[in-house]
Amino acid sequence: MMRKYIVLFILVCLTILLEGCKDYVDIRTKGTLVPKETQNYRYLMNNRSGLISSVTLPDVCSDDVDIVDSVQQAALLVPLSSSSLNTVSRINFANGYLWGASFYTTLETDMDWEPVYGVIYNANVVISEVLSSINGTTAEKNQIWAEALVHRADAYLSLISTYAKAYDATTSASDPGVPLLLEPSLDAKLNRATVQTVYDQVIDDLKKALPYLPQINTVNSLPSKAAAFALLARTYHRMEKYNEGAQYADSALAIQNTLLDLQQYLNATYPMATSDPEIILSKTASTNFRYSPTVLRLSNEMLDLLGTQDLRYVLFTAPTSSLAYGYSGRAYYKDYLTFENRNTGPSVGEMMLIKAEALARNQDASGAMNLINQLRLKRFKSEEYSDLIATDAMDALVKVLEERRKELFCHGGFRWFDLKRLNKDSRFAKTLKRNFQGTEYTLEPNGNRYVFPIGEKYIQYNPEIEQNPR
Repeated sequence: MMRKYIVLFILVCLTILLEGCKDYVDIRTKGTLVPKETQNYRYLMNNRSGLISSVTLPDVCSDDVDIVDSVQQAALLVPLSSSSLNTVSRINFANGYLWGASFYTTLETDMDWEPVYGVIYNANVVISEVLSSINGTTAEKNQIWAEALVHRADAYLSLISTYAKAYDATTSASDPGVPLLLEPSLDAKLNRATVQTVYDQVIDDLKKALPYLPQINTVNSLPSKAAAFALLARTYHRMEKYNEGAQYADSALAIQNTLLDLQQYLNATYPMATSDPEIILSKTASTNFRYSPTVLRLSNEMLDLLGTQDLRYVLFTAPTSSLAYGYSGRAYYKDYLTFENRNTGPSVGEMMLIKAEALARNQDASGAMNLINQLRLKRFKSEEYSDLIATDAMDALVKVLEERRKELFCHGGFRWFDLKRLNKDSRFAKTLKRNFQGTEYTLEPNGNRYVFPIGEKYIQYNPEIEQNPR
């Protein structure tokens, strides 16, 4: 969180590590705590809780989700007297789902903004201090510094994708982005940098980190070369620089390319995120939606696209009635398999899809379909699988985008961010509609409500932050 309202996880962590248990109020009044020794920065980087958070509500806003059950709709509008101000409540969920004018009150924590800026603060402390720490080798310091750069880059890419317009080479030099904080200061002004400036910083951080990272780290919550390549691929893809995205996706896949064969998990335990060989960098949504009434009820369009033979349908969706909620339809189920929040970090499947999309856009239909079919082969029972065939490059592009939606639905905000990107192309522009308690809500392509409102309490205490038009 920012300025007066930032919670310094790093101070709590360091105090536990170095001094034992202390009163929280005492910790907050200490000011900046300098760990000094290199190993203490390694402890900080190894503690996932302060560096793993990513955005959560973009999944609710997309056409992957369709809350049509009247009982669920009514339940979303009932406030909970015991609801925490530091979680996404059912009303915040409804505000996001209906693309509301605001999502949070002036008393509530924005669960996309605040946890991710918390990651940035923690990363900035390490970036600013670890290279001058003591009792560590130069190689150790450089690697820790590089890991922090990757965490910061991922956080800013998530924020700019959520709180700003989709990247547009003709306007991004002037489009408002997000506050760009590169030092661990609680008193910095929070004027919004431009979209171009933020993207440039993301790319710069990742490229600076690359020389000092291991190919694969000891656990996938720690950044690696593969992770930096993958985030560069994601960044360039969102900028519609598809060839650059494909090049970095290829670099990531040269290091890490294992796909899970979903057939093996029909009667076996699905791996936790940190044990999943498909996940290149483990990041999680700041809030889960596993519980009534915020369960992610899937749209019929999404379910029809999957089809019942696709093992992503079999494993990653379930009737809401089986979840004891009694609502109609099917819900996103993947996070129930491990009871972890939805992974938002880059994966092998995402890299294959980025590369395939570039091939299709470059008129290489057969190359694109070859990659897609390598992915799909692991998503069906052997006896039910058949290759997809494209008639031409445009057909290949359509099939790649459909496969992207099937592979990445309901986690990481991918569909929401793809809608923002694809709406700029008239071939793929789409009007979204909701019917909620008898009222129809419409979101036109490129509408202002594709850009999230910034939480009111941050603007109240930092009036230099410019609100997004709604």
